[in-house]
Amino acid sequence: MNILDGVKAVIFDLDGTLVDSMWMWKSIDKEFLSRYGLSVPPDLSSAIEGMGFSETARYFKERFQVEDSVEEIKRSWNEMAWEKYKNQVPLKDGVKEFLELLKERQISMAIATSNSRELVEMVTRERGVDSYFSAILTSCDASRGKPFPDVYLLAAERIHAEPRECLVFEDIVHGIMAGKNAGMKVCAVEDLYSKAQEEKKRELADYYIVSYREILDQEREV
Repeated sequence: MNILDGVKAVIFDLDGTLVDSMWMWKSIDKEFLSRYGLSVPPDLSSAIEGMGFSETARYFKERFQVEDSVEEIKRSWNEMAWEKYKNQVPLKDGVKEFLELLKERQISMAIATSNSRELVEMVTRERGVDSYFSAILTSCDASRGKPFPDVYLLAAERIHAEPRECLVFEDIVHGIMAGKNAGMKVCAVEDLYSKAQEEKKRELADYYIVSYREILDQEREV
């Protein structure tokens, strides 16, 4: 069965899915915590996986007793990430060609991410793909972060699509679970950051790709 059969809308996560950026956040966590004389605990990545930007900031404030307000923490992260997203974060392989294919098929597109709106809007604009998306939703727009389905259901509603008509692209387990919990088909995207999760990702998702070119090649064969 073709991955796009029956699909009216595609909803993408951002980091590790559309852009190759997951590596960057580890260095930001290290730099941020070092300001307070702290090192990154080994369980941090798993503890914050799927959290929204504001939710993660609250977690850092409470766990690490950071004096800055949640808004100040978020502002620091945006400032630390801005230049990296602008100059060092590329699109994943085959993304732009795949977005163009979806546009040709008149399939609606949206982004549903745990990242900040400022960074999403900037990196999609800088990489020349912002015009493809009818809506950008962040977990801050939803009641709960991933693995809860809220942000994906909100994205589907925003682009006037039924969940059963949506295909989600995600790179981490919590995100895949969010898409499945929303009643959507999910394609897992390979990413070095989540390589250790590959077996679980394959188990949970409906599809698994290493590159979007796999779908493009399949479409050419049809």
